[in-house]
Amino acid sequence: MAALGQLTAGMKRVAMQFSPLCAIPYVSMVDGGTIDLIRSLGVEVTSSAELIQTFEARWTPEARDMHFEAGRRVDRIRNDAFAMIHERLSNGVAIREVEVKDFFREGFAKHGLVTDHGPIVGVNANASNPHYEPMEETSATIKRGDWLLIDHWAKLDQPGAVYYDVTWTAYCGENPPERMRTVYQTVRNARDAAITRVQSAISAGQPLCGYQVDDACREVIVKAGFGEYFTHRTGHSIGIEVHGNGANMDNFENHDERRVSPFTCFSIEPGIYLPEFGVRSEINMFIADNQALVTGEIQRDMVFL
Repeated sequence: MAALGQLTAGMKRVAMQFSPLCAIPYVSMVDGGTIDLIRSLGVEVTSSAELIQTFEARWTPEARDMHFEAGRRVDRIRNDAFAMIHERLSNGVAIREVEVKDFFREGFAKHGLVTDHGPIVGVNANASNPHYEPMEETSATIKRGDWLLIDHWAKLDQPGAVYYDVTWTAYCGENPPERMRTVYQTVRNARDAAITRVQSAISAGQPLCGYQVDDACREVIVKAGFGEYFTHRTGHSIGIEVHGNGANMDNFENHDERRVSPFTCFSIEPGIYLPEFGVRSEINMFIADNQALVTGEIQRDMVFL
């Protein structure tokens, strides 16, 4: 106690990994007793949530470049996967979710990419499970008339590399039901509303918090009547781990008041998960100087396989 008093002598305030009312659990790492102890010395304890971004979420120029290169490689692998699925369906050859998963993993290895798990490859109701991953014993067969969602993430197999993480969807045919079109368009519009909110604030030099991005995105889905089916946050921080330590675009799981900071990256990934099928559209955004960039290909229209 005496040593701690000497260490904090003259201090008025100290930042610790604590979040008032545990609003942001990801940074609430210090136990309550330790906080009480510091306060008993007459020192104010404040949250280090913003400081953490500076040290743990801010990218170097090298990390940024590796992210863009990973994106180029991942986008090519996805396009190849869609072409392979289309060919198999056109020729009447059965293909299973797990085969598509294996196609991605083999493509990642071939092109110098690594991932921690996944990807998610889900048809119909499986696409409504945001954390689904096909396994050999549970994998469904992909057929004409099915809805398909692929969430895939990887990074270069190099020290200091950061992830690229996107989700695309497709209809296995040419004429999807009108409800699929409506849900897809709603998700796309919600994604674009979030992108616009970020780009407008950053270009104008205005402060922007993670929860505000979630609000802009969620508002579109709620107004369209699908609010109860958007069951996760709008986006997450991205770093050397696919879920990084910066601000999340979140006013659903948590009220994230951390500011969107320069040289950080995060996903925008709204979703609508109905019992029969689910739609998610995910892009990554990197915050440069007075500019917010979508870092890879962006799905504008429904893919037909």
